[in-house]
Amino acid sequence: MSLLVVDKPSGPTSFAVVKHVRALLGKQRREKVGHGGTLDPFASGVLPICIGEGTKVLPFLLDADKAYEAVVRFGVETDTLDLTGTMTAEHSLGDLSSAKVEAALAGFRGPIAQVPPMYSALKRDGRPLYAYARAGETVERAARPVTIHELTMVGFEPPDRARLRIRCSKGTYIRSLAADLGTRLGVGAHLVELRRTASGPFQLDQAITLDELGARVADGRALPMLSILEALSHLPRVTVDDTQALVLARGQRMTWDAFRQGRDLVGPACAVLDGPAGPSLVAMVARDPEGWVKILRGVRQT
Repeated sequence: MSLLVVDKPSGPTSFAVVKHVRALLGKQRREKVGHGGTLDPFASGVLPICIGEGTKVLPFLLDADKAYEAVVRFGVETDTLDLTGTMTAEHSLGDLSSAKVEAALAGFRGPIAQVPPMYSALKRDGRPLYAYARAGETVERAARPVTIHELTMVGFEPPDRARLRIRCSKGTYIRSLAADLGTRLGVGAHLVELRRTASGPFQLDQAITLDELGARVADGRALPMLSILEALSHLPRVTVDDTQALVLARGQRMTWDAFRQGRDLVGPACAVLDGPAGPSLVAMVARDPEGWVKILRGVRQT
């Protein structure tokens, strides 16, 4: 099992990047390749790609926090909330200033409720929201809780742009954040640049461009593959003995207290390692409501 961190360019979809990587690596159609978190086509940056059995842990990558650099343009609203859409409103900037933007940002830090954009892949009655939007329909969307861990204005570019640095929980739409910021300031706004600088434990300095990937494959050079254990480094780990590993492998019941053995395991999941012959991933588990170990995914590294 392995993972590759790609620096997605602006333009192609995340799925198109996966297809390109699969073709470069010469993977057979039967071997799975998937990405750990969609980026909009106009966005760039960190896109983790799992290969083979590694795709089993993709859900745990999707749950991780993300970090971005973004540029917001004030005074113009679009239907997609970004530069790819059609302008729906234009406003005077008035006396917009760096100080006013900074003051408005304070209201978006920490836990907030965010309404997902109509142009998104979230589904309603089996149809993605963007299908309704393209048909000219608007669907009611409930606000969802997200957390903005960090929101910093890196710079204000008069008269109408602000560069932001953001670290947030899964499910946060930076497009919606930009539009909501414009609404808070009374001037409207949309997103004009977005670059993901981190996804879970993966940073931009670990990422390889598609051009560099292609050059390395052509030259027969080693690729910067990461192990699945590295991919899950943001989650708690528990090393079990052979007896416990066998119990989990057979799907037998084990109490959470017996499993954790007094350790403080915080988070929605933890990685179970079998260490006698070197650490290998046995399973991803969590505590069920009745106090038993729930196996979320059985995985063994080879």
